[in-house]
Amino acid sequence: MNRRRFLGLGASVLGAGALAAVTVPAAARLLAEGRPGRLLSSDLALPEPFQVPLPVPAVLQPVRTDGTTDYYEITQQVAKLEILPGVRTEAWTYGGTFPGPTVVTRSGRAAVVKHRNELPVATVVHLHGGHTPADSDGYPIDLLLPVGSSGAGADQGMSGMPGMQHATGNTVTGERTHTYPGNQRAATLWYHDHRMGFTGPAIWRGLAGFHLVHDDEENALPLPKGERDLPLMLADRAFAADGSFHYPATDAALAVPGVTDDYMNGVLGDVILVNGAPWPRLDVDRARYRLRVLNASNARLYRLELDPQPSGGDALVQIGSDGGLLAAPVTHDALEIAPAERFDLVVDFSRYAPGTSVRLVNRFGSGRTAEVMRFDVSSRQVSDDSTVPDKLSTVEALDASAAVATRHFTFRRSRDDGWTINDDPYQPGRDLARPALGSIERWRFSTDLHHPVHVHLNPFQVLTRNGRDPGPYDAGWKDTVDLWPAEVAEVLVRFTDYRGTYLLHCHNLEHEDMAMMADFTVQ
Repeated sequence: MNRRRFLGLGASVLGAGALAAVTVPAAARLLAEGRPGRLLSSDLALPEPFQVPLPVPAVLQPVRTDGTTDYYEITQQVAKLEILPGVRTEAWTYGGTFPGPTVVTRSGRAAVVKHRNELPVATVVHLHGGHTPADSDGYPIDLLLPVGSSGAGADQGMSGMPGMQHATGNTVTGERTHTYPGNQRAATLWYHDHRMGFTGPAIWRGLAGFHLVHDDEENALPLPKGERDLPLMLADRAFAADGSFHYPATDAALAVPGVTDDYMNGVLGDVILVNGAPWPRLDVDRARYRLRVLNASNARLYRLELDPQPSGGDALVQIGSDGGLLAAPVTHDALEIAPAERFDLVVDFSRYAPGTSVRLVNRFGSGRTAEVMRFDVSSRQVSDDSTVPDKLSTVEALDASAAVATRHFTFRRSRDDGWTINDDPYQPGRDLARPALGSIERWRFSTDLHHPVHVHLNPFQVLTRNGRDPGPYDAGWKDTVDLWPAEVAEVLVRFTDYRGTYLLHCHNLEHEDMAMMADFTVQ
């Protein structure tokens, strides 16, 4: 049984397909456990799909600029938002919205972002995909305490880590400034909370936003621009009867990390949000659109397709991955995207007849979670001079023979210690690797169950999957690689520019919060 066939059959049981099968016996065992992929249901009536217009996050304007740097300010605050029509939901936000405002920067220019914490909890900001000095990367115990805080709660530990309750980092109160030098190519990045033990509930409550980097190479290409260049943040959620976000935390006050046993393998909601709206719709011209798709879900894996497919197939033209443009476009009829991955796509809606409604569907979902959003193709005449060139970018291929070390990282659940890497739960300050600055290393990731693996600081290139060629979604520079049960992937990483301690972890946020992280230190 191949993995696509298994997930198609298992979606109604597992919801998002947080697990897949390599063998039929393994599939039967995992399904029988009842834990993986359990759906968290909302306690109020849900709206019909395709009633709400797609919102587009506002672009954050700098408070000032100089010859080399743009300066931004973001206030983390509680806000009452109308996410479901007619219902008010209390959210933790960047700047009062979910998603937070989009930060747009240029390669070669530094961005300095000052965060002010007016939330009731400590936070940590991580620029996911950012090539960032260690002191601005968002180490999980470098807490930003709320304005006026006395420091209470600064020593909270992580579930599954006995003796770690008093781990402390570079903690500040009120405000923290992050410096992003801009020493990276154009790419779709995102920023989100990364507090140790509480990343899952913080992002679930709204702490996520886009950060887009542009450069001259990208701008010179005839790709869709302006209103036809759309960031799409996919995130599933569940809602309590009073409209609040429903999350199965062990401790409702979030003083103790962790989720209840039924959701140990990841929390899956029954509402699919795109840019913070439930199953939205968008009126589109008969023209090409660039869709920057981000999976910001805690644990949900999607298989995205357009329905109906355009005549001739190849509906989704991939032009970029986590780390920016591909060397050449890659076409797909369907796209699998795991938590934290980004895929930069071009869809040509001129291939559809005027008046066609085109649904973006999730083949790994069932019922309401099988729907994502809808595009309604206009009948009006428009001009479109955009194209997708055969060559997009010059992408250097890392040389496997130049790797100075091979390191092995095993992601699995331990009976005694929860989710672990190399059989150890996370301990701040204990690194599993010490690569040299400027070196290339081969890192080998292996899994028991489903784990999307994320590496901070530098993107990587997937070298092999299960000893064979990379998969259909592994092209280009990646910072997150999706691994299915009993899979092995080898990647090449080159460590550049910045020394310091960074993180390697599973981006299933419930796994991460239950200790599936590790430090590595660039020397």
